[in-house]
Amino acid sequence: MALEGRIFRPPSEARSVLLQVTLGCSHNECVYCDMYRDKQFRPKPLATILEDIADARDLGPRSNKLFLCDGDALILPNRKLLPILEAIRSELPWIERVGTYGDTRSVTRKTIAELTELREAGLGIVYHGVETGDEAVMHSITKGGTRAECIDTAQRLRAAGIDHSVILLLGIGSVERSQAHAEATASLLTEMDPPYCGVLTTTVVPGTPLAELEANGAFTLPGPFEMLAELRVLIAEASLTGCRFSTNHASNYLPIRSILPRDREAILDALDRVLEARDPALLKPEFLRGL
Repeated sequence: MALEGRIFRPPSEARSVLLQVTLGCSHNECVYCDMYRDKQFRPKPLATILEDIADARDLGPRSNKLFLCDGDALILPNRKLLPILEAIRSELPWIERVGTYGDTRSVTRKTIAELTELREAGLGIVYHGVETGDEAVMHSITKGGTRAECIDTAQRLRAAGIDHSVILLLGIGSVERSQAHAEATASLLTEMDPPYCGVLTTTVVPGTPLAELEANGAFTLPGPFEMLAELRVLIAEASLTGCRFSTNHASNYLPIRSILPRDREAILDALDRVLEARDPALLKPEFLRGL
């Protein structure tokens, strides 16, 4: 399979077949992200994608899940996505679910009917980097979306029957807006009420605009325990109806797998013990953390 450049996928897609249908990210302006800064966004030719699907067919069943790379394959119009999904269904009949990254731009450009069409063709889950519910932080990190658009995205995906996995970033509000970021993100999570939520911890990557902001004193990353305090706010204040909530990404200091609200009190008790002790030995060591 012709995978070009660095390839990224969510933790839950670790065993998935990876099919690259676009190069890079059509937005590619988020100040914290360096995932696609070495790529010029463009769709890959359908002929190349079909060849890759044929390669996956010849390798045989390795997983029942497939993930569409790169950053936001969902930005492609249905006339380009549907032939890809149809080829996956035809050539890889063992694939039960197709996933992709998506955001407010890629989802809200499609009607519910178009999203439903994609779901019927095999698209099962969209991973959405919301990062924060604080509009001021959204602006400062050049996220390119709004709270209202995030809520609209959640509603459209729910109406189309596509699972929605929301990604949040601890620490992205800087020390200055740490509490505001946590509270606003918890309230946005309540309004979106996704079935899945994955929390990551901000890492300042050299060469990114966020690293420049840090060097200039315009951004100060909260410490590990301050970011765990943000996590506590998310868990305590978000009202969810049945969300698989995890912090199992390699960047996190404290891995958690849970279902909210079922496990809320147990998680809060565990977090409170860690926050009271403030013992670094209770956290994942820095050398084990990564992007």
